[in-house]
Amino acid sequence: MNIGIIIYSHTGNTLSVGAKIMEALLIKGHSVRLEQISVENDDPQVKGPIRLTAIPDPSPYDAVIFGGPVAGAQLSPFMKEYLTRLPALRDKKAACFVTQHFKLKWMGSTRAVKQITRAVEQKGTPIIASGIVQWSSEAREEQIHRVVDSLSQI
Repeated sequence: MNIGIIIYSHTGNTLSVGAKIMEALLIKGHSVRLEQISVENDDPQVKGPIRLTAIPDPSPYDAVIFGGPVAGAQLSPFMKEYLTRLPALRDKKAACFVTQHFKLKWMGSTRAVKQITRAVEQKGTPIIASGIVQWSSEAREEQIHRVVDSLSQI
C-alpha cells in the first residue's frame, strides 16, 4: 500500500513519532512517504492569516496518517489550517495522532484528535485509528510504541 504520513511539527516531537511510524510501515513492506506542512511564521501565538508554505497533497496515497501537536489545549492552528484545505479523501484509509507536552489528555490531546477526526470525516473518509503521546509523561516511550503499533496496522 502507498501511505503518506502528513504532519506539522513545531518542536520535532511530532516529527520523531511520524518517523517511527514510517519505519514500522516500511518494515511491513509498504511504500511510505513522510511529508511536513510548513508555515511562513511558525509562532503558535501568531495573529492574522496563516500562510502555509508547504501543503502536502494526500491524493497520491491509498492511506494517509495525519499528525500534529497540541497548542493551547487544542490542535495546532497550522494543522487546522492545513485540514481546511484538504481535497476530498474518499476511498482512502485515514488515521491520526497528536503529541502534547502535558501528561493529562483533558489538557487538549483528546480535543485535538476529535478536531482531526471531524475535519477528515468532512472530507469523506473516517479515521480508523488514532493515538496520543504525552511528551512529559513517564510512560512516553510506551505511548509512542502503542501509537506506532496501532497506526502501522492501517
